[in-house]
Amino acid sequence: MRRINVIDSAFLYLESRQTPMHVGGMSLFEFPEGAEPQEFMAGLDELYRSFEELKEPFGEHVATGMLGPLGPKYWKQDDNLDLGYHVRHSALPKPGRYRELFGLISRLHSTLLDRNRPLWEVNLIEGLQDRRFAVYAKYHHAAVDGIAALRMTESILSADPETRVDYSPLSREAHENFKQRRAGRRKRKAEVPLDDSAFKQVSDVLSEAFGLTGKSLEIAKAYAGTWLGMGGNLSVPWYRVPRSALNRQVGGARRFVAQTWKAERLETIRQAVGCTSNEVVLAMCSGALRRYLLNHGELPERSLRAMVPVSVRTSEDFDSSNAVSTITANLGTRHADPEQRMETIMNSTRAGKALLEGLSSVQASLYAGVVHSPMLLAGLLGVGDRFPAFSTIISNVPGPREKRYWNGAPLLGTYPASAVFHGFALNITLISYADQLDFGIIACRRSVPQVQRMIDYMEEALVELEAMVDA
Repeated sequence: MRRINVIDSAFLYLESRQTPMHVGGMSLFEFPEGAEPQEFMAGLDELYRSFEELKEPFGEHVATGMLGPLGPKYWKQDDNLDLGYHVRHSALPKPGRYRELFGLISRLHSTLLDRNRPLWEVNLIEGLQDRRFAVYAKYHHAAVDGIAALRMTESILSADPETRVDYSPLSREAHENFKQRRAGRRKRKAEVPLDDSAFKQVSDVLSEAFGLTGKSLEIAKAYAGTWLGMGGNLSVPWYRVPRSALNRQVGGARRFVAQTWKAERLETIRQAVGCTSNEVVLAMCSGALRRYLLNHGELPERSLRAMVPVSVRTSEDFDSSNAVSTITANLGTRHADPEQRMETIMNSTRAGKALLEGLSSVQASLYAGVVHSPMLLAGLLGVGDRFPAFSTIISNVPGPREKRYWNGAPLLGTYPASAVFHGFALNITLISYADQLDFGIIACRRSVPQVQRMIDYMEEALVELEAMVDA
């Protein structure tokens, strides 16, 4: 058995029927020209079902030690692996629109993964209009983060439509082949993965990670200054975070919606303003959230704060389950003027990045664990709605820069579906792909009603930003 580290174990302890802790998403494909749909889908189904040598931990289930459920957790080889259980084949009812597709994925994303089995499922979905099909996959957050999940999808994709692969994206073969391809492009010194040994003593952690006389003091002063009203543009968890409709207790049912925007529209704004692409994304989401809450009569006086994950995964790190830190972004939603919202976002994100500057990936991950452990505890105790550390989560994951194919089938888009939990009823994640940005929005069906309108509000917010730079 292999012990599951502290960071990954947190996602297992947080999980309940109301708060499934899996991530994943939907990839949308078009059947290759001349391919017979049923035959092609049967071939993909066979690829997933025929491989038993899977990448860790997808051939393992969660086990406990002598201390039982409250003690350390372990990955244990599953001797009764049933790939037929994990790989499902579904068909949409007619007319096979995106409405039916999103409804199916909403239901699939609402159910817990079976703890007695390896923590993943794949659904091959046919019946879409225009000779299209979808693949919905979900993996427990203890096993992968968003970037690791995307890399598994990328492992079976090619820039050449003539390329064919005969292995599953969850197979050891796919993992090793992908590592070799990426290793040939970039070479950087790998860092030692974070493990439980780093948590032996708090003093050791701080000393090793930050240096008690260096970065740790800088971070401590920055946080103390923020709470004393002298933090400048820095936003931190809990400080002046308003309670809103997004910070309610969540039920088990989810609603999933997705949309694609051309990257060039956001790039035009980025160049005109002199900001980053992610800051444009945050401004787009800020405008949409402001509209949503205004139309429901629930816009708080203070601006919403977003947790923005920042990947600290090195170019050679293909094996870590989770390698992520975070910053807090002030979304400026109290401002009606989009220029003011953009300025607020830019100031807060840059202050947050400055705080992480100079930390290694291990140190940044550790920093996130130390800073956000109270948030995890609040979630575990079910009081995250009463003491929200953030208003929502907005994550930007870089994907392939060129068009990709799976055994000749063009990838049209890939749309993430992340996790929500008590106090965080809405999650917005996007993946950049070729010349487009693919947004996936997941929300508690009860706490955030009519979330599908967020798509329209995001378009309106983008148009507003375009008008701002054209003025």
